[in-house]
Amino acid sequence: MQIYPPCMSTLQVRDVSPETLAALKQRAAAQGTSLSEYLREELDRLAAVPSRAEILARIARRSAPELTDPVLERDRGRDERPGA
Repeated sequence: MQIYPPCMSTLQVRDVSPETLAALKQRAAAQGTSLSEYLREELDRLAAVPSRAEILARIARRSAPELTDPVLERDRGRDERPGA
């Protein structure tokens, strides 16, 4: 039985098809790593990418930029000149 440091967790995935398992084992072997190491790296990579919901939430929190109409700004300047 392997004992992990307190900061490490164990993850068990059930009902993985034989084809998927074979493909993952092949990819791990191609990288010269164990299946566990390969999957740990893939999970780290997956966790580092924000989900669509997280991206949309970030966008929603942004304040909208204040837009100005260049024609109105130009005309406003004309109204302020003497003799206009």
